[in-house]
Amino acid sequence: MDTIHVPVVIIGAGGTGLAAALAAADLGAEVLVIERDPTPLGSTAMSTGLIPAAGTPEQAAEGIDDSPERFAADILAKTKGATDAAMARHIAEESADTVAWLRDGHGVPLALIGGFLYPGHSAQRMYGTPHRTGGELMAALESAAERAGIMVLTEATARDLTREGDRITGLSVERPDGTTESISCDALILACSGFGGAADLVARHIPDMAEAVFHGHPGNKGDALRWGEELGAAVADLGAYQGHGGLAAGHGVPILWPLIMEGGFQVNADGLRFSNEAAGYSEQAAKVNAQPGHVAWSIFDQRLHELMLDFDDYREALGAGAVVWADTVEELAGAVRLPVEPLTTTVEGVAAMTRSEASDPFGRDFGGKPELAGPWYAAKVTGALFHTQGGLVVDRDARVLKADGSSFPNLFAGGGAARGISGPGANGYLAGNGLLAATTLGKLAGRAAARLAVG
Repeated sequence: MDTIHVPVVIIGAGGTGLAAALAAADLGAEVLVIERDPTPLGSTAMSTGLIPAAGTPEQAAEGIDDSPERFAADILAKTKGATDAAMARHIAEESADTVAWLRDGHGVPLALIGGFLYPGHSAQRMYGTPHRTGGELMAALESAAERAGIMVLTEATARDLTREGDRITGLSVERPDGTTESISCDALILACSGFGGAADLVARHIPDMAEAVFHGHPGNKGDALRWGEELGAAVADLGAYQGHGGLAAGHGVPILWPLIMEGGFQVNADGLRFSNEAAGYSEQAAKVNAQPGHVAWSIFDQRLHELMLDFDDYREALGAGAVVWADTVEELAGAVRLPVEPLTTTVEGVAAMTRSEASDPFGRDFGGKPELAGPWYAAKVTGALFHTQGGLVVDRDARVLKADGSSFPNLFAGGGAARGISGPGANGYLAGNGLLAATTLGKLAGRAAARLAVG
């Protein structure tokens, strides 16, 4: 079997892999991206495509007071200090460059999104594509890769890595017809996502979500984690994940969290609230799954319905019949088969908290938002596992570290393959930080790998 040589090889053509490929190509490196699917998608395509960035010119123009230091403080507050503080600061400091580099250097149409704050963010810092979808972001990244002349080998599954000492020398690739190819490289970047689609690894590391719906890319099989452990790489935060407490039950479409942050709430089958929904959509997944039938209902009104029409996911949920509406709370209760009296009492209680006439026993602040009013809307939801946040420990250049703290000289990782900045569980996930880590670590890995490959 002949061996072909490519200086920089990347496994995975999602957001991390294509960002890494663009960064490496910027520095003149020849790059090959290996992707098991017929077309590049990855977890990025299933996201909302939002990337937070702090201290940007666009924020300054809008009068938004933000900085990498403030962003890092938000990350540490959300994780209760349980993440790598130095890496959190590093990624926050790189965030503005990541967005500007993708937009100005490679034509990815990212713009600052205003109007509301996402859970845990103290400033408006979210950037997204015009339709706010991961598919749109992936299409822009793929077009940029084509313009850069980057080779993407699809329907190719990476198998065994080869090594000489601590240096990775290459890998084998299996094609759909069963044939294999051998590829050598000067640097290898693992961008093949996390392990949310590997039932054995989820059961081992995240038992609370072992029975949850997995709403992620099926290629999340934990390949990078398994390879890393075989090599003796350091791993951390394997219990960390991004969940979502608003996946439309039976429809597989997320009912996104601006609905909650702007005043909506959730009830269980008894018509009662059961948590502080605004604490975060990730940790809400387990709370929803702890309710009878593992479901809840997101309750909102016409104002929030109109707000959510800006999101493709919500319009898809409407088209799928996942959203029900009625003129009165009593009619809504009948339509979704919730007990009328408890639901009415809950709605009245939320109204009183919105008027600051009562306090929330779960600690949520409803103040500062308009009081909800009919017509009323509801969506039946369940808690889902979107993707894992733990993985291989990397340094500032996304180089994989060994268990003793030293590094592999030419092995890099990013995105779901690498340890994120969400701490050890679900409650540390800050909206957009998965995609921020994916694109930023991809950028850093690509630049470092290119410097290694081209000298």
